[in-house]
Amino acid sequence: MLPALALATAAAAGCAESTTAGGGTADGGVEVIKAGFLTTCTHMDYKPFQFHDQGKIVGFDVDLVDAIAKDMGLKQEIVDTPFEGIQSGEDLNTRRCDVAAAAMSITPAREENFDFSDPYFEATQALLVKKGANIHGLQDLRGKKLGVQLSTTGETYANDNKAANGYEVVQFEDLPLSVTAVQTGQVDAAINDNSVLADFVKNNPEVEITTEFTTGDQYGIGMATGNTALKERVNAALKKLKDTGEYDKIYEKWFGKKPE
Repeated sequence: MLPALALATAAAAGCAESTTAGGGTADGGVEVIKAGFLTTCTHMDYKPFQFHDQGKIVGFDVDLVDAIAKDMGLKQEIVDTPFEGIQSGEDLNTRRCDVAAAAMSITPAREENFDFSDPYFEATQALLVKKGANIHGLQDLRGKKLGVQLSTTGETYANDNKAANGYEVVQFEDLPLSVTAVQTGQVDAAINDNSVLADFVKNNPEVEITTEFTTGDQYGIGMATGNTALKERVNAALKKLKDTGEYDKIYEKWFGKKPE
């Protein structure tokens, strides 16, 4: 893992510059670590879910949690932190953040570390290669290198299938490093969530997705273990966003189509 400093920022859409020190409560009495704010841990850059654009933090997850925070009578404040600290539960259970929204798949291992909201997004894994590389699946990677993002379900899938396909797994701290490694030839392919790789291909025609792997991934918003009040409040806000069609609008903004 590369060294990274966690940066607290109010640059997300709708966030104010000034904050009130100390804890507080949301509408309905749910406790939050900073008055007036829903503090969110995430990991940059993971376009189109959360990424930097002209000095602002934007993306699907950002807009979604902005809407959840608004429903709770709060504004969102984002903390950019290494993904390992999120998926291990440390950032949530030490109350560094109220929630974690990082295009994060719900897995049994993670559920041992913290609690999840109801699922809000379905995903699967995909394989990114250089065009013309003649790599159409894991079986074509024997003796080659496969890039993965540290602590992701893509890394787990790659390791589970490594022995059968005879490739070397190469870890990267974040998505940009892993896809750049494919472009430069440092690795022969990279595996990650299909939505982020599809977004990358749009602006990088020298690479392509050659296959997808059905893994049943569903994203959830993380919360500290046992924080039932916050979990119920977040789930209620998610349901309202879906019932009112606001979720569909956010989805279409970032993916160009309504959810299936």
